[in-house]
Amino acid sequence: MGILIVIVGFALKLDSILIIVSAAIVTALVGGLGPIGLFETLGTSFVANRSMAIFILVMLVTGTLERNGLKNAAAALIGKVKNASPGVVIGAYGIMRSVFAAFNVSFGGVAGFVRPIIMPMATGAIEAKGETPNEEHVEQLKGMASGMENIAWFFCQVLFIGGAGGLLVQSTLEPLGYKVELVDLAKVEIPVGIFAAVVGIVYYILKDRALRKKYYKSTK
Repeated sequence: MGILIVIVGFALKLDSILIIVSAAIVTALVGGLGPIGLFETLGTSFVANRSMAIFILVMLVTGTLERNGLKNAAAALIGKVKNASPGVVIGAYGIMRSVFAAFNVSFGGVAGFVRPIIMPMATGAIEAKGETPNEEHVEQLKGMASGMENIAWFFCQVLFIGGAGGLLVQSTLEPLGYKVELVDLAKVEIPVGIFAAVVGIVYYILKDRALRKKYYKSTK
């Protein structure tokens, strides 16, 4: 019944939150969980996944800032930087993301940081040169910025000793007969993380340069 509500709700393009809440309530009632059981399950899940609360708070703060001019401020800021380009913006973000990933610090990922801050800065770099952002180019930039986020986070998070990535590698190797320390994993990962970030940055800068030559008169 819950799945049916979700399918019909989205097919009719109803409010997403209303659909999910309705599906949860109906599932609980039909499954014999009852109102009290539903709240107990929600409470237990919330406590067991407290990190999600941080993500929700980041999303709320980002949404509020975006509504009050965050995008415009980001675009105006990059417009003051001489010779800035979308590829350079994404590359600079890759460096910053790699450094903070090594300390296990997250900015909210694609939804919480790339979309409201990096993308306006990337398009602002185009507008600063007197060009109108090409729709196809912008779509490519979205994928490039998201890709840079994934590369930096994936390869550099293991540099944080005790992080989820390192613990996963350690627990995977142990049953295979390889007992390794987290410090040793971090040491091995340093050149890998640096190489991955550099390759990603160079690739995206070159790709952006080729796209700007294709879509705009000015390629400076």
